[in-house]
Amino acid sequence: MTTQTADKMLVLGVDGLDPRFAKYCLNKGLMPNLQKLIDNGSCREDLVMLGGMPTVTPPMWTTLATGAYAGTHGITAFYNQDPENMARRIYALDSRMCKAEQLWNVFAEAGKKTLVWHWPGSSWPPTSDSPNLAVVDGTQPTAVNMGVALIDWEKICIADAKNETVKFKPHTSTGNDGAGCIITNLDGVVQEDNTEKGEHTSSIKSILGNSGSTAMVLTEEDTEIVTLGQIKLDEIDSPICAPRNWQNAPDGAKELTYMTSEGLIRRPCLIVPNDEGIYDKLYIYKSKKDSEPFAILTNNNEFITVWDEILVKDEKKEAYRSMKILDMAPDGSYIKFWMSMAFDAHNDSIWHPKSLMQEIYHNVGPVANISLSTGKNLEYAWKLILQGYDRYNAWQADCLNYFMDNDKFEIIFSHLHNVDSIGHQIWHFANERLDERWETDHKEYEKLLERTYEQTDEYIGRFIPYLEKGWTIILTSDHGLISEENHPPGLGEGGTNATVMKDLGYTVLKKDANGNDIKEVDYTKTRAIANRGCYINLNMKGRHSYGIVEPEDKYELERQIITDLYNYRDPHTGQRVVSLALRNKDAAVLGLSGPECGDIVYFMDEGYNIIHMDSLSTFEGHFNTSVSPIFVAAGKGIKAGFKTDRTIRQVDVAPTMAVLGGVRMPKECEGAPIYQIIAD
Repeated sequence: MTTQTADKMLVLGVDGLDPRFAKYCLNKGLMPNLQKLIDNGSCREDLVMLGGMPTVTPPMWTTLATGAYAGTHGITAFYNQDPENMARRIYALDSRMCKAEQLWNVFAEAGKKTLVWHWPGSSWPPTSDSPNLAVVDGTQPTAVNMGVALIDWEKICIADAKNETVKFKPHTSTGNDGAGCIITNLDGVVQEDNTEKGEHTSSIKSILGNSGSTAMVLTEEDTEIVTLGQIKLDEIDSPICAPRNWQNAPDGAKELTYMTSEGLIRRPCLIVPNDEGIYDKLYIYKSKKDSEPFAILTNNNEFITVWDEILVKDEKKEAYRSMKILDMAPDGSYIKFWMSMAFDAHNDSIWHPKSLMQEIYHNVGPVANISLSTGKNLEYAWKLILQGYDRYNAWQADCLNYFMDNDKFEIIFSHLHNVDSIGHQIWHFANERLDERWETDHKEYEKLLERTYEQTDEYIGRFIPYLEKGWTIILTSDHGLISEENHPPGLGEGGTNATVMKDLGYTVLKKDANGNDIKEVDYTKTRAIANRGCYINLNMKGRHSYGIVEPEDKYELERQIITDLYNYRDPHTGQRVVSLALRNKDAAVLGLSGPECGDIVYFMDEGYNIIHMDSLSTFEGHFNTSVSPIFVAAGKGIKAGFKTDRTIRQVDVAPTMAVLGGVRMPKECEGAPIYQIIAD
């Protein structure tokens, strides 16, 4: 054990935070709080940390927690490949699949009160019995409790005097329930059972649509950036009319109806005028017999939290959601309002200890709701997506500040997902060459990118005062986000990439009655599949239940596939699209060898990679974006105003924290302390 130099440490993890774009924003004066952190601490001049690979959420947050590369800790994508069944993948945000020790266990077992807050990499379920360890969520990255408490989907309600009947239209409004990594129905992750490791994830359902990791990517229409703009919110259409059969309707009010619970519950509403006769309020009732509304929305661009009941499998559950008026005619003839996803108010299944949820609800409030509506709609992007994360960021900062102010914990590992979630919704629109294709204005999306980083800087600013209170703060991320240059279909996506491998003759699809390909792999004829972003697996005899590749042919088949990948050209530009392809044993130089990685590891070429996941961690993209993660450290034990030339690696974060905190290294740690930034 080393000498402790930091008594209290906070990891401010921000998913997708890119040092290159952060530098761009710093130069424009948009991130003054980040500048304060830099001035008070240590980093590289470019703020860059050399990221591990693959550049995707679960493996890299696990690397930050363990100091081990993905091939060592075994979390190698959003989904790991079933070693026996090529058609089956296993959800990887599960600590029971991690083969390396997490640093928070080391701290807790050394007597430090330790909190792991929504860390999407090998944090849930807790893997230490120490009473010093508290863990909140970690089963998915987007928002606390979203994976288990979401019980009613996001909605747009459009009421118009011209409408004739009330209609519930599921998943038809312009919205997006993907955002790159939204997972729900996580019962298998949060419930203990006696099955083999990995098998407990079989019940997990993705609501990513075609962009999910179990999807078939056969055409460009199947790719993430296309499908994210196609998935919809629920829409409720309602007529507006004079009040009928109301117990106590205000003078001048007009009636409408909205629905929840897949259309099974109706809520009567009244649009109400002010003293000048301008309609500016929406009263929401459970029954027309009620004398008072249970919620009131005002046309002032404000979110409100609404508590209601949601019907789930014939059982009514208390839930809450955010609501907001988006547009309202002064004469009361039209109104459009938004309802966030509804969360089960009592679901504490991913809080350890469970009492922690009630403590937060009592002292801070319930989890703030966000919006996943499509970024292609600029109104929704500004008013719902961005402002939704304004509220969520403030709620999370309130929670962490509460813990810090009341000395609840000495070590805090925290994760925030605003940059990554917003990035998947809008980043690819910030390219003038694609304006015509997307029917968008790249200048507006450049402003959205900048606002996202301003928003993140406001979050960082909530913690700057704690530097004077003896806290050591480490700002870091798992990866950055690329604004894409080109996007050829069929490689690098999270699902089964069939196009190129089919054209090259390695993947064979089943046929329909007319002899046309269907989106299902024929494994009896398939020699290899490309899946999970950067991996290719061979269909080996003796390993897979329907393997066809003889073991003695493996080496030559790998050579052939790698050669064909390098020779493949984008049909639109004629350019090579694969920058690097290695056998599993050779990928050890990248930390990606071993049974949880593919037989072949490949990465797309710079300019042809998607937002993240399929690229080397050093790649840069359009509009000052990059895939690199960020690193800045400040506070007790860290040199102030110091720049280092050292290459800071993602595996170095955990051992640096161990040295600062005076505890041993995690057992499988492969990084080294960043001694250059540690104060004498």
